[in-house]
Parts: sequence; C-alpha cells; structure tokens
Amino acid sequence: MISVIFALQSVTNSYSLPNQKEIRGVWLTNIDSEILFSKQGIDSAIERLNRINFNTIYPTVWQGGYSLYPSEVAETVYGEKIYPDSRLKGRDMLEETINKGHQLGMTVMAWFEFGFMMPVDSSLVKQHPDWLTERRDGTQIEIKGEDEVVWLNPFHPEVQQFILDLVTEIVSNYDVDGIQFDDHFGLPVAFGYDDYTSSLYRQDINLNPPDEARDSFWVRWRADQLNEFMGRVFHTVKAANPDCLISVSPNPLHFSLPAHLQDWFTWERKGYIEELVLQVYRPDLERFVDELKRTEVQLANSHIPVAIGILSGLKNRPTPIEMIEKQVQTVRDRGFNGVSFFFYESLWHWAEKPPIEREKALYNLFSFPASRVEMRNNLSQKTDQKPDRHTK
Repeated sequence: MISVIFALQSVTNSYSLPNQKEIRGVWLTNIDSEILFSKQGIDSAIERLNRINFNTIYPTVWQGGYSLYPSEVAETVYGEKIYPDSRLKGRDMLEETINKGHQLGMTVMAWFEFGFMMPVDSSLVKQHPDWLTERRDGTQIEIKGEDEVVWLNPFHPEVQQFILDLVTEIVSNYDVDGIQFDDHFGLPVAFGYDDYTSSLYRQDINLNPPDEARDSFWVRWRADQLNEFMGRVFHTVKAANPDCLISVSPNPLHFSLPAHLQDWFTWERKGYIEELVLQVYRPDLERFVDELKRTEVQLANSHIPVAIGILSGLKNRPTPIEMIEKQVQTVRDRGFNGVSFFFYESLWHWAEKPPIEREKALYNLFSFPASRVEMRNNLSQKTDQKPDRHTK
C-alpha cells in the first residue's frame, strides 16, 4: 500500500483549477461490484477514493426492487425482512458508508438507483401487481439486456406514497447529505396505459389516451404528472431535513423527456433539484462536447451546481483512461462544477491498462484536495447549503 501511495504522489500534475472547488463523485453500486457487501470493502473503497482526492460518493440504497439498508418501510410492505444479498444481513450498509465517508470529509448522497424499474420476479411485484403500469397492448415486461423488468406506475398514489415513505425514512434516520434520483425516476414512453392512469387521464381531459404513445399531448400530460410528484418529493424531503440536498442524474433532455417522460429541466426551473449530474456517456469527445453546449444545460449551470456524469466503463465496455482525461478537462474548460464517474469498479478494472496505471492517471487529474462547490441560490431560494464536510 505504501508503494502505491508513493507512486501516486510522485505523479506530476498537469491540470489546474482556479478555485480548487469542484464535485468529484463516484457512484457505488452492487452490480458487478462487491464493495458494498462488507464493511471492509466499503472502508477500503472510500479510503482509496480519498487518497485520490474525491469528495462525493453516491451509494445505492434502492436497487432491483429492494432496499440495501434495513428498511422498516420495505419490511411493512413486503410483510417480512428481505435481503437482496445474504451479506447484507445483520448490517447497515448505508450507516457504514456514511460513517466512513464523513470520517474522511466526504459528502454522502443516498442514491435511488433503479427508481420505478424492478425485476419481474421481485417480491414487490408479486405482492402488488396493481402497482404496475403497461403498454397499449396490455404487456408489462421490458427486456433490459438479459433481464426482464417491469415498471411501477409513477402516477399511482400508493406507489408515490411508498417512494415518499422510503425517502422520508432515509432522510429522517440517517445523516445523509442528500438524496439522488437517476434516469430510472421516470417511465418509458410506451407505458402508462394501465387502468388507473387511463382513468385519471379521462377524468382530466375527458378523452381516452391516444393509441400513439409518443403523441405530443399524451407525453406532456404524463410528464406533468411526474413534475407534480417531483414537487411532492422536494417538499417531503425538506420537511424531514431542510439541509438535505436533492440531486438528479438524468440523461440529456432531448432523450429523457420524449423517451422517458423525465422533464428534469422543469424540475430545475421550479427549484425542485439542487444539484444536477448529467449523464453524458459518450464514447467520443465531439458528441460529448455537443451535449455540454445545449441551452438547457447551460441555463441549469447558471442556477445550480451542474456536474457531468462520465462513463468510466462497464464490464463489457471499458473506457480508455485517455478519453476520461479528455472529458474531465473538457468539463473544467467549459465551466461546469465537477464530474461523477459511473462506476467505482470500472475506474480501475476491465480496461486495457492495469489498475495502477489508471489510478495514477486519476491522481494526476485530482492531485490536490478540492471542496465541493457551494450551493448557488436557485430560482426558488428554498434552502441554504449545508457547510462543506471536505476539510482535508
């Protein structure tokens, strides 16, 4: 370990930041990664990130239809305690992550990774089939890679209350610095033809939902229902803990709105989100830059901290470290407030270069400590920023 640290510290830094303030985040997931399944794994991962001067972690708390922390809300709904992995039994993964992160001065944001999407065989689906939404032809299953998934109906009041109860439980019982929702906090455009949503639409519009799922008004109506729910989420979180930040990590708007009914720009305009981490998972620099130029991204960046999500790789899709370096520098050059990497494991593994070489390159990018950017006054002037924890 000493030799690794020495090797990292001996790297010459060729990058600079004028104010030495930026979000340096990493998502911690339980897919293709073992770190959350032991306290030792959590401690080791956070210490490694700390040595490279990261200051923010996004540990998953809701994934695959289950909570990864001991949730009384989930236990009440399921009727029993369910552990998505036996290695979580008898532990509180979230508490362990918060304690270690805060010990090292990091910001810890609880991440609702899968939002309304879940496996077709999950306990929640079996117990509440009425909570699911469907396509025009009545089908419910969507194929994601090799998996079959279904979608909770985000317009159903019981589904909404379940999500609000989970959020309240975390914000009230844990010293998290924030809550983050991602691109799964929406709904594929083909869905929404379930009986409940169709009836709600008829009550509101006095018409049946159109056969064409991408009909402009039908898309707008469903997106507005999600907008209203996001407002409820904001006010619920602030009622439980006014200092808890609300972060969203969506896809670019030209995809997220028409394809997944996720109108994050309206959320930002209404003051419902206080940090935006835009997923710009592009394999080439030209397309990456094009996404950063978009008007809605620039406008959001003038009101709230906007960081850019960078794909550090997947198990079957490595990202060259040279591309990561170029994308980080591009984010800095264009005045954004930092980066976050998806995900921890792929920062070092599965790529052509060995882990130590990638770790050296990352240290070269982040060779000096940096505090997170302060919360700028957004349009709604809702709350003050919590004092920064990163005091290395």
